[in-house]
Amino acid sequence: MEENKPTNNNEIQVELSEEMAQGIYANLAIIAHSPSEFILDFIRVVPGAPKAQVKSRIIMTPDNAHRLYLALQDNLRKYEAMLANARTAAPANNEGAGEGKTANFQDFVPKGDA
Repeated sequence: MEENKPTNNNEIQVELSEEMAQGIYANLAIIAHSPSEFILDFIRVVPGAPKAQVKSRIIMTPDNAHRLYLALQDNLRKYEAMLANARTAAPANNEGAGEGKTANFQDFVPKGDA
């Protein structure tokens, strides 16, 4: 019976409210730090709007920021492997499309005067 199993002392039960589960969209992050903490501001920038609004601010210790960095690295590696696998399984009519191309931030920066 599952209910009779003792719980592991290292496990944490995480609660996620319905509102929080919806998430908040952010398309910019600004990171600042001091000797004792990292501050991550997640911002939504709307094209043409004169202001951008901070949607969430997370404050963490340098140790936890490093753990976040490692977790992001691991997840990005898995995501990129998944994309690579999807490309190799693509239909023959898309052969070679986007192969070996990684978008760089500079690719999206407007060139010349607007």
